[in-house]
Amino acid sequence: MPNKLTLTQMVGEVRAGRVSSVELVEAHLRQIERLNPKLNAFVSVFAEEARAAAKAAEGRRERGRLHGVPVSIKDSFDVQGQPTLCGSRLRLGHRASEDSTAVARLRAAGAIVLGKTNCPESLYNYETDNYITGRTNSPWDLERTPGGSSGGEAAAIASFCSPGGMGSDGGGSIREPAHFSGIAGLKPTPGRVSAAGHFPVISHPGGLLGVGGPMARTAEDVRLLFEVTAGYDTEDPFSAPVPLRQPDLGGLRIGLMPQFYDVPVQPAIRTAVEKAALVAEQLGFPVEPFRPRGLQRATELWWFFFGRVPAPFLQRMFAGREQEAHWSGTELMTLALEEPEPTAREIIENLAARDAMRSALLREMREFPVLLAPACGVTAFRHRERRWLIGERWIGLLEAMAPLTPVNLLGLPAMVIPFDLTPDGLPVGIQLIGRPYDEELLLELAVRLEAARGPFPAPPMAR
Repeated sequence: MPNKLTLTQMVGEVRAGRVSSVELVEAHLRQIERLNPKLNAFVSVFAEEARAAAKAAEGRRERGRLHGVPVSIKDSFDVQGQPTLCGSRLRLGHRASEDSTAVARLRAAGAIVLGKTNCPESLYNYETDNYITGRTNSPWDLERTPGGSSGGEAAAIASFCSPGGMGSDGGGSIREPAHFSGIAGLKPTPGRVSAAGHFPVISHPGGLLGVGGPMARTAEDVRLLFEVTAGYDTEDPFSAPVPLRQPDLGGLRIGLMPQFYDVPVQPAIRTAVEKAALVAEQLGFPVEPFRPRGLQRATELWWFFFGRVPAPFLQRMFAGREQEAHWSGTELMTLALEEPEPTAREIIENLAARDAMRSALLREMREFPVLLAPACGVTAFRHRERRWLIGERWIGLLEAMAPLTPVNLLGLPAMVIPFDLTPDGLPVGIQLIGRPYDEELLLELAVRLEAARGPFPAPPMAR
């Protein structure tokens, strides 16, 4: 089955003429038809458009790096002529006038867009459900979530309905679904991959935490998608003219963070991180314990900017239409509204505190340019599950995300790759955290770790 190839393999097979673009598109459309009724990963499938694009690709002499290869797009990126609903009834009637920058760059490289994938309302949840498309289920266990907010994208990729595509991440929304679904995902430095044409708008200073980034089944595939979508864009104020670079892993030392301070992680997650540390050492990279100084308030500050600051705006957006709002869009908003509305002084003081934390961590990362950490505190949870007992301590949803959210607060790049399975067969990812604009270093290390790890199994229903 050509859809079981990696994205990189698909590129090679098409270029060599052993597989046609038409065959690839048809194989993915058949897989979508077979599995999407159970998964509900797609908001819309552009079957006829994809078939036409595949036929056109067959006769094209000029070939980009993704020539004739299908991809999927999270339903928060504009695709020309298509709605960008983000799971919200308030967006009904919207239709994009042009492609987002990321989609335009994928198309320019020859990629064929298969469809748009599901997300929670306004991307404001760690699981994927809404009133328009409904609930997305994990291909590993239909009673569990593939995560959020890029949950539909993760489920589509993990189940071979798509070889890769675009997600976005404001509090772990690429990395948590990648970990839950057994795939790879990169949260870049803000501006490294343009977020122009993304909703909610994240390409301005009000979008301090959020970025767009690639997701695929392997780190090598993520690297290819990153190289195609990265680049300066005047439409994204965070964008910087940082060229693609060859990473130098000589002398690299890795800092090991088994958890975020005293917030526990499930035993299987700790085991996966320990296995990855051992593999990294076998590859010649020293791994030493790392406990950051002065980041104790990082999760609190992330919640301030992700939860408390936007909550009043969301409340006003839903005003008079509360009955149309889905729980996935209001759960965190309601939690944030229990706290006082932020003042201008708090915002300024917390921005200053955030900058001080970032500078302090980057000084420590001169010694350890890469940090190895859990991808999350828990594995894929059952729909609407919100509390977990780890050892003798109960943790809630935001504590479970503690390994993820400081990365958003501090504007760092981070990569998640699958590395192990729990005893009951759920995927477990690990997280590599880097310094700003060090995506190439993270990607190269991730590729080497995956090669040493060996092939990762697919979900049983997709095999």
